Amino acid sequence: MSLQRLHFLVVVTLAAAATSAALGQTAAPGFGPAGSGSQTQAPIPDFSTTWARLSLPGFEPPLSGPGPVTNRSRRPDGASNLLQLVGDYTNPILKPQAAEVVKRAAEIALRGVGYPTPRNQCWPGGVPFVFSDMGMQMIQEADRVTILYVYDHEVRRVRMNAPHPAQVTPSWFGDSVGHYEGDTLVIDTVGIKIGPFAMVDWYGTPHTAALHVVERYRLIDEEAAKEAEQRSARENVRLQGADFPFAANPKDKSKALQLQFTVEDDGVFTTPWSATVTYRRPLTPLVAQWPEYACAQNIQWYSGKDAAVPTADKPDF
Repeated sequence: MSLQRLHFLVVVTLAAAATSAALGQTAAPGFGPAGSGSQTQAPIPDFSTTWARLSLPGFEPPLSGPGPVTNRSRRPDGASNLLQLVGDYTNPILKPQAAEVVKRAAEIALRGVGYPTPRNQCWPGGVPFVFSDMGMQMIQEADRVTILYVYDHEVRRVRMNAPHPAQVTPSWFGDSVGHYEGDTLVIDTVGIKIGPFAMVDWYGTPHTAALHVVERYRLIDEEAAKEAEQRSARENVRLQGADFPFAANPKDKSKALQLQFTVEDDGVFTTPWSATVTYRRPLTPLVAQWPEYACAQNIQWYSGKDAAVPTADKPDF
């Protein structure tokens, strides 16, 4: 697949918009601390570097148990058709109203028409949508972890060893608190804001204000990274080649980073579900030097319409 065609898919074709009214969303409930267990004395692993995803567009399915919405459109070899993203609205994790939202997106995709998503509309994607970003950088400090994402300057800030406030003020990436469990960084996020294009994946799967995501980051060896790549191969396309600047470096045999996350939302899902994302060191220095990518300077189209780039009602000055 050419870089141009893949880039077109990344920013134009994707999931259907979901509105908060469609699911009757309510205010987010209060949550307690991210973890109540005692902290171990194991050395804290070093995640502070730049990481590139192995594949796009979706998440890697879990080893067992309920997994994310996947693509109904398949290539002749049975793998996911990256050029036509048709979310599987029959996935049993979806409640009926959510399944209808995904089905509407699927019907649009089958007509070969693009539709708005946080990515092609230049809106914050939230968690876990932001996990689909092609590259990220993690910065560890004693009292916080900062995660930078390549696409459109998206930033998350995680407070370490702290509870969620009793009343969480919704924000684009939610309130995130973290702690270490041995060699694993655990991040608990609630209070994710409902935007006009609220979704958790590229298939338009919606979420409500009750969305709760728990992330677990750990370093894995070469064999485990290959196993993850093989598990992902039927659902995603490997990013590779020097002409694709966000590709992972296939020659780097150092430890990979794996994110295993669990999603709960009683307003959308019948059960919690999980998935993984595997990262390696980037192929080219371009990613390591952190390129600038301003979405508003690269406005994309869908269905012949301009992107709904966020604008201010009045000048700042």
